[in-house]
Amino acid sequence: MASVTDYLHPKDLARLANHQVLAKRVVEGFCSGLHRSPHKGFSVEFKQHRPYVPGDEIRHIDWKVFGKSDRFYIREYEEETNLRCNLLLDASGSMDYRGTRSDNRSKLDYASRLAACLSYMMLRQTDSVGLITFDTKARKILPPRGRPAHVSNLIGVLEETKPGGETDLGAVFHELVPKLKRRGLVVIISDCFAEVESLMKGLAHFRHAKHDVLIFQIWDPDELDFPFRQWTRFDCLEQAERKHTVDPNHLRQAYLENLRVFREDLTQGCHRNRIDLVPMTTDQPYAEALSHYLAMRKRGARPSR
Repeated sequence: MASVTDYLHPKDLARLANHQVLAKRVVEGFCSGLHRSPHKGFSVEFKQHRPYVPGDEIRHIDWKVFGKSDRFYIREYEEETNLRCNLLLDASGSMDYRGTRSDNRSKLDYASRLAACLSYMMLRQTDSVGLITFDTKARKILPPRGRPAHVSNLIGVLEETKPGGETDLGAVFHELVPKLKRRGLVVIISDCFAEVESLMKGLAHFRHAKHDVLIFQIWDPDELDFPFRQWTRFDCLEQAERKHTVDPNHLRQAYLENLRVFREDLTQGCHRNRIDLVPMTTDQPYAEALSHYLAMRKRGARPSR
């Protein structure tokens, strides 16, 4: 089994060393960490005063308020809690595409290394992270754990994951929501090739369950600019029997227009559901793209589309 440094380049890990994966929404958890909890505690950030009642610990009394009011009040705080994250990795056939500008790296190869990098970062900051791979349905479910050694289990699953068949993202997401027992951060790594209305319903189900949702949309550059000039055979990666040899010059304008509409509809749908949609291309180093996004997220900015 590969180690972290076998699977991820040390220079990439160094580039991301000063970044943290912070949840934007309130999340649940057990331990004290980097993320605000919905439960009231007695540490980190002041929340409110309340009158003292018998049984309260004396050490939580605000003596300054007592000195001014001659009454006992307890200081309550927002707990900080560790983040519970589930990575959802699309392993459908379309993720097997690899163009001529990505060093023979498929979208799934790129997505797997991105998932490994995110896992390493979150475990390093004492958060818990799990992994779900899927195509037509969930294929492998690795529950969230917070132990540093858990990264080896995650990388083991990623190494074993091969492209599968076709998928209906909306239906798969509806299936997965009940499996995530506690609200937290759901990170979807996918090309998002699906009917947008169905996909949005699946994503809205996650949001209804109070999850913070983040999508890394993986593109090969070929899919964005359609560089084909000569007669080309196009093979469907999700239905092997579908193959067409065509003159791409006759398709380019219609393809690019359909692509524009798809991306616009997807962007608007994610915006309505308060979901960050982060495009990444397989010719761009994942550490560079991830570093840029995490810096923007920390500032509260939205990713460019």
